[in-house]
Parts: sequence; C-alpha cells; structure tokens
Amino acid sequence: MYQWEESIFYHIYPLGFCGAPSSNDAVLKPSLLLDKTIAWVDHIKELGANAIYFGPVFESLSHGYDTVDYKLIDRRLGTNQSFSDLTRLLHRNGIRVVIDGVFNHVGRGFWAFEDVIENGQNSKYCSWFENLNFNGKSPYEDTFSYESWNGCYNLIKLNLKNLEVKAYLFDVVKTWIEEFDIDGIRLDCADSLDFEFLRQLNSYSKAIKSDFWLMGEVVHGEGDYRSWLSDGVLDSVTNYECYKGLYSSHNDRNFFEIAYSLNREFNVKDGLYKGKALYSFVDNHDVNRIASTLNNETHLYSLHALLFTIPGIPSIYYGSEWGIYGKRTNASDEYLRPKLDLLEVANNSPNKDLVKVIKKFATIRKQSNALKYGEYKQLLVTHEQFSFARITEDECIIVVVNSADSIAKIDLDIPVSGRKVIDILNDEEAFPIKDGKCHIGAVYPCWARILKVIR
Repeated sequence: MYQWEESIFYHIYPLGFCGAPSSNDAVLKPSLLLDKTIAWVDHIKELGANAIYFGPVFESLSHGYDTVDYKLIDRRLGTNQSFSDLTRLLHRNGIRVVIDGVFNHVGRGFWAFEDVIENGQNSKYCSWFENLNFNGKSPYEDTFSYESWNGCYNLIKLNLKNLEVKAYLFDVVKTWIEEFDIDGIRLDCADSLDFEFLRQLNSYSKAIKSDFWLMGEVVHGEGDYRSWLSDGVLDSVTNYECYKGLYSSHNDRNFFEIAYSLNREFNVKDGLYKGKALYSFVDNHDVNRIASTLNNETHLYSLHALLFTIPGIPSIYYGSEWGIYGKRTNASDEYLRPKLDLLEVANNSPNKDLVKVIKKFATIRKQSNALKYGEYKQLLVTHEQFSFARITEDECIIVVVNSADSIAKIDLDIPVSGRKVIDILNDEEAFPIKDGKCHIGAVYPCWARILKVIR
C-alpha cells in the first residue's frame, strides 16, 4: 500500500496553466489544452515531484469551482478520453494523480439546480440544496432563495445530509476512480463539509481503492485540524498555519513564529498532529506567489529548505519553482493562475537557481526516512536562526537554517549519540560531536545545513 509521506506534489491550476477561456458557454467544441501537461512531465519528474494535484477539471461555467457536470471533463481542457490518457501517462512516469473534489457547492448551471429553476416547487431536487426556500427571492431574481458559499450566489450549497445527494456524489467518486484511475481527492472547502459525509466518503472510496487519499482544504491560520484528521475522516489537511509561519518568520526576522507552530503541531511529546502528514505549501492558487510575498527574495532558499524538511508532504505550485511573481487583486485571482510556457519561464525566470536548489532538497527528502517519517524535536531558535531534528530509530537528521544576511555560528545539543555530523546538503562537510555537542562554524546567509548524525 502506498504511503503518501513518500510524495512530493506539483500543483497545477489547469484553467490558468493552459490559458483556457475564462468562461464556458457549454457549446464550445472540446479542446485538448490540458494535454499541455505532457510537455511538463520530464520537468516535474526532474524537479523531484511524484504526485500531481490538479485543480478543477470538470465542466464548469467559469473558474472551475462552479461545477455543472461532475462526470464530464471541462470542454475548455479536454475530453474524458484525453484526461484518462493523461492519467495513464502520468502513472507510467511514476506520478500519482489527485484532483479537486468540489462537493460543498455547485454552479447555477448544475443540472439539478436548473431543474429547480424550471419546475420550482415541483422539482424533485428542491431538497438537494441548503435552505432552499420559496418564500423569498435570490439576487438572481429566482422565485426562491438558497444558501450560497460565502455570499457568492453563483455557488449554491449542496445539502450533504440528503441521502440522494450523497449517493450521487459517491457515484461520482466511483466514476472518477474507475474511468480516470485517480489516486486521491483534494476536498475543496473541507472546513464547510459535514463530518458524517466525510466519514462515509472515506469508507466508500477506500473500499474501491485501499490507499485512496483524501486531503481537505481547511483554511485556519491557527486553528485545530484534529477533527478532520480523526481516524476515518481525512488523511491530510492543508497546513495553513505553517504556510503563514514560513513566510512571516522570514519577513519579520522572527523564527520564533514558525518554531512555535511546528512545536505545537508536531513535537515528540504532545504535538497536536504528531504522526500525521499534513499538506505543506508556500503558495497556491488562492494566495500570492511566494516570491511576491517575501520581502527578500533570497529567503526563497532558506524557506524551501524548511518546506522540504519540516513534517508534512511538500507541494510546489506550478511556476513558483522559478520564483515567478503574482498578486491577487480585489477583482481577480488571474495573476496567481497564469498561462505558462515551459521554455519561456525556464529561460526568463527571475530565480533560475531556485529550480536546482528545489531538486536538491527533493532528492535529500526522498532519500531520508527521517525527513519523511521522523519525529520532530526543536533544538534551537533565535530571531534569524532555527534548528530542529527529525528522528527515526535508524536515522537522525538535523536541519539548521539561517535567514540572516551574514554567516551564523551555531552550537547544537545533539539529541542522539553519535561521533560526527555530515552535511548532506553542502559537499558532505563533517563536524565532530563531543560530549553530545556540535559546533557549526558557518551557516551561510539565507541558506541551510542538513546534517546527518553518524553513530
């Protein structure tokens, strides 16, 4: 059975990545724009990723999260056959496929909602939608009101306690697994989904595919993810707390922030999520690109050193391996989700060396069980230096990060017995351990050391 801790994700928002039209009039001839991914497979593999998370791929009216047909690939991206061929190609290249499951809401073009619009109270689908009420009107002048997602009335909330809705959505998942052979689902708005629905979905999907992975979008800056990570609910959630801590600890010259979060979440004694593999990221389709978020772009290097060594499953959002820029505006997310040409971005990116560094970090992570599965133990925290250990029975890796613009000297207490540490990031440089302590004479600016204890 596949262990998802072995994964490094590459995240693609398909409609933007492919440069698809912003709206779908449902009469367009299907294109094969998502086949563009084929040209990126070698790059994705060389980067070190072995899993892809595709944002919305099913028929929708605009941005993908307003689904109108869960069983049809969006005509702006391809066809069911072309997507099935693509997943087979990715699997042959050792890349697992996770797709967005948007089960909290649908678009106004969803067939069951259109039936309500046409037939009113006589529609047999009235109970499919949350708080649908014929005593009022919607902002679209429907003869009824309904509950929307976050005040967006083009997104109609589904009633996930309705047995017919659940049966329909579970059949959708079965179709996805059987037709496309997907390996998992990222559940959009998981923090709004009914827990009983999640439990039943987990049981249902794993009965079809035992190592099927369910990861939930839970947008908490500092909350408690344990309800979603309980046995039988979800396998993972988005770690928004550490997302924020990773960049702001650099911007504020305050590693105490990320150290607090990691200790709270994963420390060996009483970490809230000890032994759980959360989904780690530094940007995605909903937030500013990390190069636009950091005050100092050189921090891209120390930040990614942390991304690949802290507990969790790391993810790279397409294009950010080159440090491209992008900020959302009040009116649009389009700058976060650009069309990219592989050769153009590779040749003209502002941070060409970042790709090489990420490849190195990914290789180190894949070769280390401690970095994938090890317990977390904090060793040292100052405003601009941070060190922790990842420990298994057979391996101890010590990570030291320096975000300052000058060389740092570090003295460490080594948490396991050993003769020396070897820096597997920087030319195997060795440092002796004496009486359980080790002196590191130089940790270079905005860089890291990844030290393996030799026993």
